[in-house]
Amino acid sequence: MAAARFVERLNEQIAQELAASQQYIANAVYFDSETLPRLAAFFYAQAVEERNHAMMMVRYLLDADASVTIPGVVAPESQFADIVAPVALALEQEKRVSDQIAGLMAVAREQEDYLSEQFVQWFLKEQVEEVSTMSALLTVIERSSDTPMSVEDYLVREHGGAESADPTAPPAAGGAL
Repeated sequence: MAAARFVERLNEQIAQELAASQQYIANAVYFDSETLPRLAAFFYAQAVEERNHAMMMVRYLLDADASVTIPGVVAPESQFADIVAPVALALEQEKRVSDQIAGLMAVAREQEDYLSEQFVQWFLKEQVEEVSTMSALLTVIERSSDTPMSVEDYLVREHGGAESADPTAPPAAGGAL
């Protein structure tokens, strides 16, 4: 059974992951409205990924016979000054989530909840990738803010292929989409 403090914090993290998913949908809609389909597709895919992270956490809690709370979330930011702002927001969000995941690890260790600690390991690795991806995208979009089609080309070149599922990822409640 997972430690009570860990369960409480993981339920809070579910809210953060669902809020991140909604924020990425708002980012995608903004880019869709700006006729930047690759940026829109990138953020729609990120939204699904964040939703799946939440569902992985739900599955873990269910498997640990712990209480699951599906929270409401605050409305995402949907008005942006320019094409750089949604990406800057995404990087800020990923850095915040990295800190939150590290906090989950600290709680699991403090509570000597080794199974939960092992579960969180995958998310730590994932956050390194997420921060790196958003940081690179922010650099590219800042350099190319006057020529947004260059950013579209970058996404085709760097993120154009279908990504395969990570076989080390925790299972998601309801199956990953």
